[in-house]
Amino acid sequence: DFTTLATREANCREEVRLNRRLAPQTYLGIVPLTQDDAGVLALDGCGTVVDWLVVMRRLPAERMFDRMLQEERIGAPETDQIADLLARFYRRAHHPAVDPAAYVGRLMAQQAENRAILTNRAFAVDPARLPTILDRLDQRMTEDHPLIEERARTGRIVEGHGDLRPEHICLTDPIVVFDCLEFSPELRLVDPFDELAFLGLECRILGVPAIGPKLVERVANQLGDHPPPRLVAFYTAFRAVLRARLSLAHLLDAAPREPAKWEPLASRYLAVAEESLR
Repeated sequence: DFTTLATREANCREEVRLNRRLAPQTYLGIVPLTQDDAGVLALDGCGTVVDWLVVMRRLPAERMFDRMLQEERIGAPETDQIADLLARFYRRAHHPAVDPAAYVGRLMAQQAENRAILTNRAFAVDPARLPTILDRLDQRMTEDHPLIEERARTGRIVEGHGDLRPEHICLTDPIVVFDCLEFSPELRLVDPFDELAFLGLECRILGVPAIGPKLVERVANQLGDHPPPRLVAFYTAFRAVLRARLSLAHLLDAAPREPAKWEPLASRYLAVAEESLR
C-alpha cells in the first residue's frame, strides 16, 4: 500500500530494515522529500513533507555479480564468499511457523498461473515441448510435495531475500546483497535451497552453470542440511518456468519495452526447466 504518506514512510522504513540484514553499510536510512511555499522540492528541507525516500550508498557497477559473471571474472574464491555470506544469513534468519499445506498450496497456485500465461495463444513459445514441460512439473510437484511439506513442518523455511539474482549482489568488501522483496512477506518465506536454486538458475542463464551446484553444496555443508538433489532440481525447474512466465508477461503490457527480447528469453528458461526435470 503506497497510497498515503504514512504508508510510504512505513514501507521505506521496512525496506531499510529488511535490506540491512545483508547490506547494513549500503542502506543508510530514509529521508523526507519536502516542498516549500514556493513549490521547491528538497531533501530534508523546509516545508511540507510530500514523500519519503530510501538513502543508499552507491555501489560500484564494475563489481556487480552479473557483470563479473559475463566478463568471466568469477572464480572459486568469489563463489565461496557468496556461499559463506548466504549460509550465515540463513542460519540467523527468522524461521517462522509455516503451515505446510498452505506453503505447498502457494507453489501450486503459482504453477496454475504459470500454465495460464505460458499457454496463452498470443505467444509462440516452444508449442511442441511446452505441454510436456508443464505436465512434468505438475507431476514432480505432486511427487515432491510431501518432502516440501516436511521441510516446512520441521522449520526449514526462513524469511529470506525473496529476489536473489546476480544483479542484486555486489562483490565489494564486504559483499553486499541488496534489493530484497520488501513488499511481500509471503514471498520472502522460502526454503533456502529454493532461493539458492533461483540464484543458480540466473547464473546459468548468464552462461555460468557451474556456480549453482557449488553454492548449494557449500551452503548445505555449512547448514548441515542436505536436501535430496531431486528437490533442488525441482526448485530449479519451478523457478525456470516462473521466470519464463514473467518474461512473457512483459508482452501483455500495452507498450512492452524490448518486445523482441522476451519470447527467446522465455524459451531459454524453459530449456533449463526441461533439463532439470529429466
